[in-house]
Amino acid sequence: MLDRFEADPSGCWSELMDHLCPQLDTAFTASFAALPRLAELASSCDTADRRWVLLAAGAITSCAPSGEDVFEVFSAPIADLHQFADQCLRETREAEDYIYLLQALLSFEGIEIWDRWLEGLHTGEYEVGCPQRGVSMFIKAPLRPASRDELDRPAARLHERTLADGQAALAGRLPYLFGQADCPDCLTVFPVADQVAAQWRPS
Repeated sequence: MLDRFEADPSGCWSELMDHLCPQLDTAFTASFAALPRLAELASSCDTADRRWVLLAAGAITSCAPSGEDVFEVFSAPIADLHQFADQCLRETREAEDYIYLLQALLSFEGIEIWDRWLEGLHTGEYEVGCPQRGVSMFIKAPLRPASRDELDRPAARLHERTLADGQAALAGRLPYLFGQADCPDCLTVFPVADQVAAQWRPS
């Protein structure tokens, strides 16, 4: 399968994920064992194909909870993948592509939750549960943004990174993700990021 993926990363990406990372939230021993090969592919392919390699490796790595020995056993290929993702981010202009690569970068750092839950930055829409009623709902900007001083360490770092990479629109949406919203039914005010994070469960 990896040989076919090497020959056609974009065409075989979905099939590879079906085998190694079903639903992009489950990985197996064989999945993690593929990381060295994926790092080799990332080092030898062009920029367009490298993106698909990094997204595959990122999806797999995001399934390894913090504390797992995956990051120790495969530290060298994960470090290489992180370097390639860092480089690709600086060269990526399309916002949606940037978000997926940013999630991959975070997965190589072992940062949970935000290695999977940043897609809402592209649309400005988030599916969350009301902490008072427990009912799922979609909320969309305008929300109540956090001030720059209120951004915690992960949020502040993401804000700085997106600005540095020329992604001003995404940087402008981060304070809303880490700000507050009102439940339209019961008017409970809650932190958006806390409710996004509440949906996350380790595999």
